[in-house]
Amino acid sequence: MTTPSQSTVTDKTSNQETLISSNDISSNNISANAKTHKLLLINGVNLNLLGKREPEIYGHTTLADIEKNLVARAAKYGIELICIQSNHEGKLVDEIQHYGLLAESAAQVDAIIINPAAFTHTSVAIRDALSATQKPFIEVHLSNVHARESFRQHSYFSDIAVGVICGLGHLGYQMALDYWLTHTYDLKLDS
Repeated sequence: MTTPSQSTVTDKTSNQETLISSNDISSNNISANAKTHKLLLINGVNLNLLGKREPEIYGHTTLADIEKNLVARAAKYGIELICIQSNHEGKLVDEIQHYGLLAESAAQVDAIIINPAAFTHTSVAIRDALSATQKPFIEVHLSNVHARESFRQHSYFSDIAVGVICGLGHLGYQMALDYWLTHTYDLKLDS
């Protein structure tokens, strides 16, 4: 039984519970290396239009379909995938901060998958927010940005990303998720 100043944290991969006090969380006595088993999926401007906007470039799969499949895959391995999308740069910065430095240690995400969309080429603010989290991230693009207009070939994120996946459509998201599942949590994945 926990008291009001205590919480139970469950390690979903081992199903073991650990009792922690609110003092442990607030004073950061929880190891900085402790895993929360949470990942953040960020989708930028206009990605809410997937399946309708230029399907010859972005495909027919909707963002809701992508998120549903990824959430189910992550949950299968005991990982919570938090999905956010916004057409507003400041909203994305707020969300990144919320799940990064502004969150208690036990509530922070372990890693991030981001498709910044058009913010790729313009947003120093989102770049700075990602850097501030000190969490690794993978940059994903549905289309091959290097085969498109020259302005789309510059990214404010690629040089600080763990990796970049582009041109593979919605499968790029699953590749990024699978990377975090195997490299962050040392999970063995089903085929």
